[in-house]
Amino acid sequence: MNDKKDLHDEAETIREETAAEAPELAEHDRVAELEKLLEEANAKALYAAAETQNVRRRLESEKQQASTYAATGFARDMLSVRDHLDRALSHVPEAALADDKVASFVEGIRSTLRELDAVFARQGVVRVESVGKPLDPHKHQAMIEIATDKASAGTIVEEMQSGYMLKDRLLRPALVGVAKEG
Repeated sequence: MNDKKDLHDEAETIREETAAEAPELAEHDRVAELEKLLEEANAKALYAAAETQNVRRRLESEKQQASTYAATGFARDMLSVRDHLDRALSHVPEAALADDKVASFVEGIRSTLRELDAVFARQGVVRVESVGKPLDPHKHQAMIEIATDKASAGTIVEEMQSGYMLKDRLLRPALVGVAKEG
């Protein structure tokens, strides 16, 4: 509403200046000049309205993305906790599981891992599939090449560290070993 009043005031000022500077202009010329100025003012108003709409849409999109990916930093930090739990489990000797206390302790770690995986799943954090898949530089980081006849060149044959995605964004690439001809 304010913009229309400003445009009206601007048009009125221009009309008064035109009338004062060129009294010899015919009434028809003044009307044509005012119509031209009115068209320019309308064009400016339409451009400003369109620009405002574009800014509003862009801000809505940015707000949506911010809320969708707000947990990215926290999820990355939690991945290292998951890695440590996996390493702890991988270092427990089978013979030690005969002891009830050790077995109970290990089951607690496994339970914690299951709960952490459930939380990841609820938040849209999923593990990147690697072994047996072709190398995808958008999801995998090749660390070594391994000579093998069991897989074609460029196929992942070993995973050193799991990769994870948050919805459609990469949180962490999988660190992998890739087959080479040999």
